[in-house]
Amino acid sequence: MADMRTVALPSGERVPVLGQGTWHMGEDRNRRAAEIAALKLGIDLGMTLIDTAEMYGSGGAEEVTREAIAGQRDKVFLVSKVLPSNASRSGVIKACEASLRRLDTDRIDLYLLHWRSRTPLAETVGALETLKRDGKIRYWGVSNFDTDDMEELFGIGGGKAAQANQILYNLASRGVEYDLLPWSQERGIPLMAYSPVDQGRLGRDRRLDAIAGRHGVTPSQIALAWVLRQKGVIAIPKAIQPDHVRQNRAALDIDLTEAELAELDRTFPPPARKEPLAMI
Repeated sequence: MADMRTVALPSGERVPVLGQGTWHMGEDRNRRAAEIAALKLGIDLGMTLIDTAEMYGSGGAEEVTREAIAGQRDKVFLVSKVLPSNASRSGVIKACEASLRRLDTDRIDLYLLHWRSRTPLAETVGALETLKRDGKIRYWGVSNFDTDDMEELFGIGGGKAAQANQILYNLASRGVEYDLLPWSQERGIPLMAYSPVDQGRLGRDRRLDAIAGRHGVTPSQIALAWVLRQKGVIAIPKAIQPDHVRQNRAALDIDLTEAELAELDRTFPPPARKEPLAMI
């Protein structure tokens, strides 16, 4: 198994290109032990970037994450997100403090605005910068921001301190390739791809069977390897079963040929024009 590849944030810090998502974790106590064990296994395999949010399981996913990282917090690059309804100056700070309590940590490594809100971006950025100054977060970024949103953000004082943009990106949802991905690559701002296997649907897509068969892997692994081959992109798949965790890690070692990439382009065509930013 190859070493974990990394990508540089604008700050210069390097983080794994393959992390772990926690969407829908913390919603069922009967799954809690399996969720914690899966995250721990992922950390052991080098997937030390963990993405969570106050929204997931109404804080339950952060509590699952807390148990998974207990005793090994310094190994983990921890990402969480603030809801748009908490995007005011006081709201961001209160929400972050609540997340810190649920995560039982003194800092969040990367804190993201989950999506745009009615609160002026300048106010939200000011609150994020306050959290950074106070040591409660190390970096901040955004999520579900399209190119025009990013341009607006960069026009705000302090807005260029954003370290990442988390968006929906997978073989079945390639709209960001038209302008957001190149815009981000030019500025060295990583995109964090959530639902990189389209919530499992690509794992059942028979159009991936032939390429998967040639590599001796699953269709899901081909879909994940396709995302991971893209410059400046971090993938954060979720897994609960140990085999699935290991398969996600193994996807990093799949080398898709130019012919296979061309085949995937024919099957899942890239965008020919600007499309609205897809969200789930």
